[in-house]
Amino acid sequence: MCEWNVQLMMEKIQLLEFHQGLLLKLIQNPNLKFYRIIVENGISKQEMEMFFKLCEKLSQKLEEQKAEGFVYFYPLLVEFRASLPAGMDMTEVIQACLIQKLYEPLFHELTKYI
Repeated sequence: MCEWNVQLMMEKIQLLEFHQGLLLKLIQNPNLKFYRIIVENGISKQEMEMFFKLCEKLSQKLEEQKAEGFVYFYPLLVEFRASLPAGMDMTEVIQACLIQKLYEPLFHELTKYI
């Protein structure tokens, strides 16, 4: 077997293991809607971690802008949409994160613009 085939198979196994872990959490708590989206869209652990970093950054921007007196946060939604992994529906992700209680202040604000 070629070295790149072995590497590809290892990546697929890691993805399956990651998704299996999320599915086990989903069995225990069906309200973990964001995890369901991750599995359904074949999102990797690294992509999910990048998503969480994006949410941290946008949450921080939201707090800074609120402190500066901003009341219009549509640019944050534009940045969020542009940074989502391919295939993920923005509205579905926002609603799933709210259900799962992830980054609630950020996503409550973003729902005003969808």
